Amino acid sequence: MVRRANGSEIAVRGVYREIVPPERLVYSQTFDLEDFPGESLVTTTLLEDRGRTTLTQTVLYPSKELRDADVGPTEHGATESYERLDEYLATIG
Repeated sequence: MVRRANGSEIAVRGVYREIVPPERLVYSQTFDLEDFPGESLVTTTLLEDRGRTTLTQTVLYPSKELRDADVGPTEHGATESYERLDEYLATIG
């Protein structure tokens, strides 16, 4: 489940397609929303260089229209998630 900014929840399903520890993760993502049909493919890569890790995440949408409609919500959700991760990491080290 994913909680939206308005408090409602959305069911999310997916299947891991590729796992290459600790550098690559690929998975499908399907939302239980009428206005977001189809499956997206998410690729996350982690690249370590001189003690710092760069995370890159790419999402392949089923259509340009769905991608364009999802840019705002995804940006908001990603920003919130990374801010929470920053807060957590500050507590452990």
